[in-house]
Amino acid sequence: MVKAINPIIPGFHPDPSICRVGDDYYLATSTFQWFPGVQLYHSKDLVHWEELPSPLQRVSQLDMKGDPNSGGIWGPCLTYSNGTFYLIYTNTKNFHGIFKDTPNYLVTTTDLYGEWSEPVYLNSSGFDPSMFHDDDGRKYLLNMRWDSRMENHDFSGIMLQEYSEKEKKLIGKPYVIFKGTEIGATEAPHMYKKDGYYYLMVAEGGTMYNHGIRMARSKNLLGPYEYDPTPLLTVRNDPTSPLQRTGHGSLVDTKNGEWYVPYLCGRPITDKGRCILGRETAIARVVWDDDGWLRLANGGTTPPVECDINLDEVVYPTQPDTVTFDLSTLPHAFKTLRIPFDHKIGALSARRGYLRLYGRDSITSWNTQALVARRLQHHHAEATTKMEFHPENFQQMAGLTVMYDTYNFFYLYMSLGDDGNNVLRVFVRDNLKFYNPLMKGISIGDATTVYLRVNIDELTLRYSYSLDGINYIDIGGELDCSNLSDEAYCDIGHEGHTGTFIGMCCHDLSGGELEPACYADFEFFTYRSK
Repeated sequence: MVKAINPIIPGFHPDPSICRVGDDYYLATSTFQWFPGVQLYHSKDLVHWEELPSPLQRVSQLDMKGDPNSGGIWGPCLTYSNGTFYLIYTNTKNFHGIFKDTPNYLVTTTDLYGEWSEPVYLNSSGFDPSMFHDDDGRKYLLNMRWDSRMENHDFSGIMLQEYSEKEKKLIGKPYVIFKGTEIGATEAPHMYKKDGYYYLMVAEGGTMYNHGIRMARSKNLLGPYEYDPTPLLTVRNDPTSPLQRTGHGSLVDTKNGEWYVPYLCGRPITDKGRCILGRETAIARVVWDDDGWLRLANGGTTPPVECDINLDEVVYPTQPDTVTFDLSTLPHAFKTLRIPFDHKIGALSARRGYLRLYGRDSITSWNTQALVARRLQHHHAEATTKMEFHPENFQQMAGLTVMYDTYNFFYLYMSLGDDGNNVLRVFVRDNLKFYNPLMKGISIGDATTVYLRVNIDELTLRYSYSLDGINYIDIGGELDCSNLSDEAYCDIGHEGHTGTFIGMCCHDLSGGELEPACYADFEFFTYRSK
């Protein structure tokens, strides 16, 4: 027996999709605009997880250059059948207004540690695609359908269409098999078969505080589907739960005959109701009642913070707090923004033991940014890096950023002052508004090596710097970082779905695309919880 304390995968890990192969459990989560695409994990006990290589490593599989904030990978689905893993995903190109551009793709592999195939294009009728492998060998794609007509643009039901593995395309007629309930926003379909029924699991209520999971079933794959009048899981009527925004899950059974639902949740800071860690992955045990419906094992619809799981504990080695860059590849935890880490934006071989980032587009760019970052996974955390940088003008800058997206971020950077001395500045973007809490930069003379640090304590962010790595000086004061959240977007009537990352970056607004005029070298990156 092992105890899960939710969330089981903290920090930005939304839309969990799980499958079991023997005694092994594999889980995929959304990554939105961060590259490489889709986060994969492996577990033996559903509590302890090891990070696997992301499957979408090539631009031919995932081209996100120019994708909007919170675009890119939405709602992947990982399944397994007859020795092959199937991954279906959306690369969202546009989702503002009444139109949504949501092409869906399929890649496969027989080795999760190896390369995945080139993608097969499926459709663009909606997002959250998944694959169902029926016991007669036939395969089906499910996805929510988006209706862009002016009079009723909205979620308009769950679509199902057969997929031909031989022809590598969808065949036959698409059917809308389930319209949803009065809660609305029916999405995230996953199909299961048990005791003669086809069970359809969907999310509903949108991704904020009305979110939830609903079950429906039918004896016929094409329906009609009756839905369970009681949601499987939601906290829309329980504001006291520490796990909020619960929904969008998937179902897995164990060899012991027990059933569990990994699902997404948010942990708001009570003061402002902001989830600065993004949407995280949690788990709940479920049971089948006498009427053939799924219920939370603890009763009710509010999932518990703690969950006992009847499996033997298997723990994986913890990753060190400090990453040094005497490496051939970046660790799995590090991501880049929209584009792959390659010679255009950086190198691990240019200077032994250092991560070199070349000055590219500005920190607000949706195209070619030289930025390497990892998730914020704790409400109290500290990150530090040591940087060497030789700016030649004020348009060249490099430093340490805390980023939700290019509309909401904090940036402590070095640049060159008008007097020829190097200068440290703090730059903030808060829902499209820019401000500099220092007004003027702090001169560090001719120093080219500096230690940069950020401390986050719930909704407060503080930067500091050091020239010797021992004595740190605060810079920029205490900053409100509640804008690093989906909820901040709601305040101004926009949508945001991503999560907070902390990382290293280098920008050159005077340089060229082919010949970068500057670069910054980073010796280490330390992240620790407090």
